[in-house]
Amino acid sequence: MCIHPPLLMSNSGSAVIRILGIDPGLRVTGFGVIDKTGNKLSYVASGCIRTEVGLLPLRLKTILDGLGEVIATYHPEHAAVEEVFVNVNPKSTLLLGQARGAAICAAVSNHLLVSEYTALQVKQAVVGNGHAKKEQVQEMVKRLLSLGGEPQADAADALACAICHAHGGLGLGKLATQGYRVKGGRLIG
Repeated sequence: MCIHPPLLMSNSGSAVIRILGIDPGLRVTGFGVIDKTGNKLSYVASGCIRTEVGLLPLRLKTILDGLGEVIATYHPEHAAVEEVFVNVNPKSTLLLGQARGAAICAAVSNHLLVSEYTALQVKQAVVGNGHAKKEQVQEMVKRLLSLGGEPQADAADALACAICHAHGGLGLGKLATQGYRVKGGRLIG
């Protein structure tokens, strides 16, 4: 069973879609909440969930509970989560994957629609360059959301993930491929 919050409407009568962006990390998990009304994006909230050094299960619970609290406070409909990149250190990659799993569980257990994006996709959507530096992402997030200052790096990455979802993940600007297949690098109908 999937329960969604009531559809929010703006003063102009346009539907408001609330998106939670998540930049998972075992030490610091960034979150950012934005509203999409038509083509307009609005900042709602952002921050970081920090875990104490200690037992892994307790750290994962901190992420799960923290994101659960964010979801209960802001009532997003969608969650956009950054995918894990393969690190040179397999142990670090596994730990990051577990933090990401806790984040996805928080979203799914609260009935959010979850989409996943690579760092390359997020940077491309926000900066226009998939290999942009963190500072460039922070600056573009600040501009796109008309913020008074640059958000903290992990929160900026989470907001960028939400912006990426707003720009392409909701079906806008995304090539509809249902009923098509790719053969030899070409789309066949």
